[in-house]
Amino acid sequence: MTLAPEQEDRPPGRSFPVPDAWAPAFDALPRSLFLPDLVWAHDLATGTSRPVDRTEDEQSWLTAAAADIPIVTQWDDGEHQGAEPGTVPTSSASMPSLVASMLDDLRAEPGMRVLEQGTGTGWNAALLAHRLGDTNVTTVEIDPTVSARARAALERAGRRPTVVCADGAPGHPPGAPYDRIAATYGLREVPSAWIEQTRPGGLILAPFGTHYSNADALVRLTVHGDGTASGPFLRPVEFMKMRSQRLVRPRNPAGGGTVAESTTTAVLPAHGKFDPFPFAVGLRLRDATHAVQPHDDGGRTLWLYSLTVPAWAAATFRDGDHPHRVRQYGGRRLWEEFEDTLAWWHRTGEPGVERLGLTVTPNGRQAWLDDPAQPV
Repeated sequence: MTLAPEQEDRPPGRSFPVPDAWAPAFDALPRSLFLPDLVWAHDLATGTSRPVDRTEDEQSWLTAAAADIPIVTQWDDGEHQGAEPGTVPTSSASMPSLVASMLDDLRAEPGMRVLEQGTGTGWNAALLAHRLGDTNVTTVEIDPTVSARARAALERAGRRPTVVCADGAPGHPPGAPYDRIAATYGLREVPSAWIEQTRPGGLILAPFGTHYSNADALVRLTVHGDGTASGPFLRPVEFMKMRSQRLVRPRNPAGGGTVAESTTTAVLPAHGKFDPFPFAVGLRLRDATHAVQPHDDGGRTLWLYSLTVPAWAAATFRDGDHPHRVRQYGGRRLWEEFEDTLAWWHRTGEPGVERLGLTVTPNGRQAWLDDPAQPV
């Protein structure tokens, strides 16, 4: 699923905003050309998806295809059957306004060579090929069924970029070097091969986040001649994750240790999908994930889980209770790490994604605040 936290105002006569340079491509290639007969229209307000079958209700299908909403095209890596929604969406057609804004963010010009990671329906690859030329666009998709369907849709639409069915993590060396690499799925690490296959001065545009939460932020990295890449986060988004980088939630460790109890006077920042704190904390509190458990009395418990060693922490917040109860277990003191990160966030002015950036080197990655010289 690809979502944006807010939608831009739409110009009169157009259902979603499109930069002038990309308008001819969008006019020539409507999203409907790339959708299968059975899709699931996603409602941003409720977070639910409903089936729409072209063979049963063509007008509703066309309306959904033209709407500025995400559309799910596959559930559960293709194992799902039937018309009702599956468990986890694993391929989609992004909301058109987000597709248009990301193409603008990519700063691609005619003649540039682009590697797209995540073909999906093929619509984004078609838009790129229309403006940049078929021979300048390579698109990679890991799922054979999705890749074959996209290839057929591209051919019907008269576009013939290079379509590769493979894992995108190693990039695609035969087409390198690229001027641009664009990912249509969320990353938890930027593959080193992508940097190696992008020319110095070229750009990598990708949704990036941490396992602390499911949300991402769009990052635009400039590749340097020394094998590093660095750039700012642009805005919050949420994408399906690269299959090899999906979160595997740890099991609660049990037995063999003592649960330590303490208290905290901290105030828990908002943990909504696009609130600033969850994204920022994940950049500093590494190798951890979280869950917020609501209680019937209005209280809530923040659970923290280590992804490296058996360890967890839980802090329960209730209005009127002060201080709040904290429990933690295992070989990592997650609550102390959390409070250190919370103090940093308040001390630096409670930064959102617009003040954060990322540098990737052969030895790993480092997030930064305002400037690469100020590591998080």
